[in-house]
Amino acid sequence: MGEKVEKSADGPRYYRLSEIEEQNSFKSTWIIIHNKVYDVTKFLEEHPGGEEVLREQAGGNATESFEDVGHSTDAREMASSMVIGELHPDDRHKIAAPVDTLVTTVKEETSWWSNWLIPALAATIVTLMYRMYVTESE
Repeated sequence: MGEKVEKSADGPRYYRLSEIEEQNSFKSTWIIIHNKVYDVTKFLEEHPGGEEVLREQAGGNATESFEDVGHSTDAREMASSMVIGELHPDDRHKIAAPVDTLVTTVKEETSWWSNWLIPALAATIVTLMYRMYVTESE
C-alpha cells in the first residue's frame, strides 16, 4: 500500500500488540492493517462507513475487513496519512493473518465448457421436460 511509517534514527516506530490493544476508546483508537498501526481517532466521525466499523476493529487487526470492503485508491492514500508505526515483528504471529482465497493463491484454468456448456445443457433439459409436461397435460 506504500504507506509512510514514522521513522526514528533507528527505523520505523514499532508498537507491541498489548500497546495497540489498549488503544480502543474514543480518546484513542488504533487499528492494524497489513502490520501497520493506524491512529484513526480523529477520523472516526468522518469515516464514510460510520465510526462503528472502526470502533469494532479498535485495538486489533482490521486487515481482512479493510480489504473486504474494497477501499479506493483515494481511501488508501488517506489511510496512509494515519500510519503511526508498525506492529512489532515479534507480535505479528499473534494476530490472525488474512486468509487468501483459492482464487488468489491457485491459478485455476477454467474452460468455456464449465462456465457455459453445463448451464446451457441444464437449461435445455429443463426446457424439454417442461414441454413434455405441457404436451401431456393437453
